[in-house]
Amino acid sequence: MTPIPANDPLVLYGQSFDSRLLLGTARYPSPDVLEAAVRRARPAMLTASLRRQTATLGGAGGDNGFWDLLRSLGVPVLPNTAGCHSVQEAIATAQMARELFDTPWIKLELIGDDYTLQPDTLNLVDAAAQLIRDGFQVLPYCTEDLVLCQRLVDVGCQAVMPWAAPIGTGRGPVNPYALQVLRERLSVPLLVDAGLGLPSHACQVMEWGYDGVLLNTAVALAQDPVAMAGAFADAVQAGRSAHHAGAMAAQDSAQPSTPVLGTPFWHHAASQ
Repeated sequence: MTPIPANDPLVLYGQSFDSRLLLGTARYPSPDVLEAAVRRARPAMLTASLRRQTATLGGAGGDNGFWDLLRSLGVPVLPNTAGCHSVQEAIATAQMARELFDTPWIKLELIGDDYTLQPDTLNLVDAAAQLIRDGFQVLPYCTEDLVLCQRLVDVGCQAVMPWAAPIGTGRGPVNPYALQVLRERLSVPLLVDAGLGLPSHACQVMEWGYDGVLLNTAVALAQDPVAMAGAFADAVQAGRSAHHAGAMAAQDSAQPSTPVLGTPFWHHAASQ
């Protein structure tokens, strides 16, 4: 059992964060709802796509109100390369995002399949390596493939973000075995990114020892996004606490919680 530390921050590339929840900023019904959800969840970072630079949350476009809102929230922004299909496109987008947000952080997304939005596992490592050489702090969105994740670590990624399921599906961990093996084999921080739909999903992966989760659709499309943001924040913390507490070993047969051995004689006599 791992002792529960008094101070348990999420540490990424040497920087500490109080929260282990990262929150996306797309698809909320209004700017006010996004703001309230962020204030309720108090996430470590907010992800945002450079492609929304001139778009408002409502999709009308034409001003920079979205960016003004993000700045007002006082939460670090994690730009992403969403929608990029080539290494060159991802690198160019990351470089523009660094100038716009004045940050070396980048969530690397390199799409290989438009239907599942599965990452391009053949070119992702090359893109990550180039960005790291260029001074970026790369958080790569990837599948739960152990070899791929190890290669990302080998080229300098100090954290990896495997999916639980395809983006926006809300199905939760579809390959628990692979995710648990990944946690057992890699020592870097691991954050589940994409596919979580319920707070129980987030709690489960945190119980397995994952270091954090990144959410968007599960909160933004909830009937009450603000309440759901709070529920996910609570679930992440509960899962982290459970991981440190150490779960009991599963048993193949029923085990009495109150042993019969040593029960007083009068108890047996009264039952006859």
